[in-house]
Amino acid sequence: MAVYTELAAETLEAFLGTYEIGTLVSFHGIAEGVENSNFLLRTTEGDFILTLFERRVNAAELPWFLGLMQHLAGRGLNCPLPVSDRSGTALRILADRPAAITTFLPGVSATQLDAGLCLELGKALATLHLAGEGYEAVRPNALSASAWGPLLDSCGESGDALAPGLTAEVRAALQKIEAAWPAVDELPRGQIHADLFPDNVFFQNGQVSGLIDFYFACTDFLAYDLAICLNAWCFRNEKTFEPSFAAAVLQGYQSIRPLCEAEKSALPVLCQGAAIRFLLTRLYDWINTPADALVTRKDPLAYLLRLRHFADMKHV
Repeated sequence: MAVYTELAAETLEAFLGTYEIGTLVSFHGIAEGVENSNFLLRTTEGDFILTLFERRVNAAELPWFLGLMQHLAGRGLNCPLPVSDRSGTALRILADRPAAITTFLPGVSATQLDAGLCLELGKALATLHLAGEGYEAVRPNALSASAWGPLLDSCGESGDALAPGLTAEVRAALQKIEAAWPAVDELPRGQIHADLFPDNVFFQNGQVSGLIDFYFACTDFLAYDLAICLNAWCFRNEKTFEPSFAAAVLQGYQSIRPLCEAEKSALPVLCQGAAIRFLLTRLYDWINTPADALVTRKDPLAYLLRLRHFADMKHV
């Protein structure tokens, strides 16, 4: 989440007038993340989230995301539910951008991770995967293995300013990952979140109270979603792998949806792929994020450490 587009109160009040969610009390931008402009709205009826879709999201695909959230919520997953206006429309235009309002979820994201939280995260991820069954619409992963080479090319040699030799190291790793990447029919597939970092998971009393930010969701290997979480949740201070965290994520996940043998065997390369995906998108954003954007840039090198770690592992 981030803020690239500012809104005037008068503009927002007029927009909200087409909904049945009360009148505006207050609103403010949310700075976390890097993709879209997000605002916390407080109305006379409660709290809501307004998203203006800015970058890397194809507007034609937005109905897919909103439909997925409606499906998941209908299957009992605690996730944002899109709010429709009086005409029954959930996707609107505001400030010349596609816009949607969703329900607000209680809870807070964890700032200090531990094995107990990782266990609950694993359970929540598996629950999401099972809840996604029956949502038949397919959205290919726009940031899958086929996209990583072009993304690296688009960054040129700029990575070497962060770490000498970075571009060559990543290119060599990418070639090995691409050669070992599973074929489309080798692993179970379904609807995945694809961005389930700690700031996208809310907790209350040690239990997951909600999952948010589904705008990278897509149809891909279920175990790849697990690999993303192993990258995002299992390194202390963004640097040091914590085996107890990884064991807890896997235990929690398999208590709901056991992995097949092919998924277990593929996890090391899937984890390398997840590491290189976030290394490259962080690097791209590091180069291209406007200096005046209300957004926190994230360090690409943290994922170089993860890439090196998983490249040395024969099993996770």
